[in-house]
Amino acid sequence: MIPVNVLAVQYLSAASPDLCKALGAPEGYPCLGLITTDCDDATYIALDEATKSAEVQVCFGSSFYGGAANASTPYAGEVLGILCATTPGAVRSGMDAALAALTRIGFEQAGNVPYLAYTVSSCGSFLAKEAGVPEGSALAYLIAPPLESMYALDGALKAADVKLCKLYPPPSPTNFGGGLLTGTQSACSAACAAFAAGVAEVAKGPLV
Repeated sequence: MIPVNVLAVQYLSAASPDLCKALGAPEGYPCLGLITTDCDDATYIALDEATKSAEVQVCFGSSFYGGAANASTPYAGEVLGILCATTPGAVRSGMDAALAALTRIGFEQAGNVPYLAYTVSSCGSFLAKEAGVPEGSALAYLIAPPLESMYALDGALKAADVKLCKLYPPPSPTNFGGGLLTGTQSACSAACAAFAAGVAEVAKGPLV
């Protein structure tokens, strides 16, 4: 697994109401936790984990153009995620859960091609909204470079009884692509395995 580097974590215990509203935080959620890392997709999964572990919501998440290799400043990385909560303790608990998740979530590599094929066994409020599925649904979170992602995504959809609920068409802000698939946990795991195999197939023989 390619480790995720956490670059910055900061807290606002009583953020400006105007800022909270502009970021999408619900009324009465003035406590914010901000995080940047060098891996956007792993961070989104980790933020979703936070919503299952503490009374927090994800009010903002955005990837930066070009990816971490082209970050504009030392602590920007390729993503900013923001948790919101009603109390400082809750937002810190949520961030602790996200940070713990980031120690076990990351991209793999097939040859020199990085990819993410991760089974979310039970999604929280953030990924449920992103995928348009009920909270607690299983998801296959699949990401790879542009051609590899579309090739492998087709294989994943054919390999298991899963449904494509969100397509990330390339190029994403970080120049990758992929999607979110839903089904049973075992079906999502099978889809992840097929996606990984598809990426490896392209990496082994990019020209046919």
